[in-house]
Amino acid sequence: MPQTATPPTAPDRVAVPTGRAAIGLLVLLGCLTAIGPLSLDTYLPALPDMTRDLSASQARIQLSLTTCLIGVAVGQLVTGPLSDRWGRRRPVIVGLAAYTLLSLLCTLAPSAETFAAARFFQGFAGGMGTVVARAIVRDLYAGRAAAKYFSRLTLIFGLAPMIAPAFGSLLLNFGDWRVIFVALTVIGALLATVVTWRLPETLPVARRNTGGLLSIARIARVLITDRIYLGYTLTQGLAFAGLLGYLSGSSFVLQDVFGLSVGMYSLIFGVNSLAFVAVGQLNARLLDRHGPRQLLITALGLGLLAALGLIAGALLEALPLVIVTMLVFLGSLGMVMPNGTALALDRHGAHAGTAAALLGGIQAVVAAGAAPLVGIGGEGSALPMALVIAGAAAGSLLVVLTLARRR
Repeated sequence: MPQTATPPTAPDRVAVPTGRAAIGLLVLLGCLTAIGPLSLDTYLPALPDMTRDLSASQARIQLSLTTCLIGVAVGQLVTGPLSDRWGRRRPVIVGLAAYTLLSLLCTLAPSAETFAAARFFQGFAGGMGTVVARAIVRDLYAGRAAAKYFSRLTLIFGLAPMIAPAFGSLLLNFGDWRVIFVALTVIGALLATVVTWRLPETLPVARRNTGGLLSIARIARVLITDRIYLGYTLTQGLAFAGLLGYLSGSSFVLQDVFGLSVGMYSLIFGVNSLAFVAVGQLNARLLDRHGPRQLLITALGLGLLAALGLIAGALLEALPLVIVTMLVFLGSLGMVMPNGTALALDRHGAHAGTAAALLGGIQAVVAAGAAPLVGIGGEGSALPMALVIAGAAAGSLLVVLTLARRR
């Protein structure tokens, strides 16, 4: 039977950090979860230039977003079960060291295909830290407390997509797109050092999975056959697909279609990210009066309305409508992500690493198709991006109302 949300008791549970230690852990876990958006968003302003520098089409350059996400998925699927067996610290330290080296390797890519391959392995290493961060939260919290903690994490990792494009634009003043990945190399090295020094172990030996591959397979089977867990996981994946559609298409839409400058694009991107962070903090307060599922459904409905408005803006070629609807859609995700994650992981606290791995893996795989769909849809119009976002928004709402519904 699936595990309930009841947290483990002493001596099988570590003490929940308080005071300055709690703040330090929140910042550190936020940085680990920020690796993904930082890797995806920092080089977005350089995408149009990369098509010229590497003599590649928009779709071929956007493929690097897809390969990075597939790498994130595989990295989480591998690392989650290992963290249930070996503890949380060891996998994340190894992952950050690998991320540092692979970020440097991206700077040496001579072609779009080589770059896309390097991004797969960079994503694999980055996914190792992301899945462990989610597992650590579930080690310490459950239910609404976990949803609130994931909301507060948005205050940290939500800054990454807000700062990343502006940071990337600034770096482009000192060189081409390769300078951006040199900066990611330095960031990876610094984070690996801090994690080695400060990250606590939250999975006691008594709670670790001592079985082999058969034990991992049995746990995975329990997760896959849990309809509600799978429903929330697919909901997260489809919502993330909408986000990736925005990430992969927004720079081309705003810069090439509507003629905005790199600086103006970065400003709009930052405002959208600020909306994501602000709604995430509002979600933490609303959880005192409303359940996470109720808030999740409300946010998904609002996101779908915004996506339909985005289609209208694309058809009318109305830049103000496109900007406003993108803002509303990104803001709604600030409520979708923490509640969906908490609801999925809440049922399987005894195997938090594996549950977080499958959640992240499915989320990344489902979302990975969004980037090429935006590119294949054609250049010179905002409509392909709008259709991908709307399809993902409608799918996520449908899944949570059907597959993830309690009977």
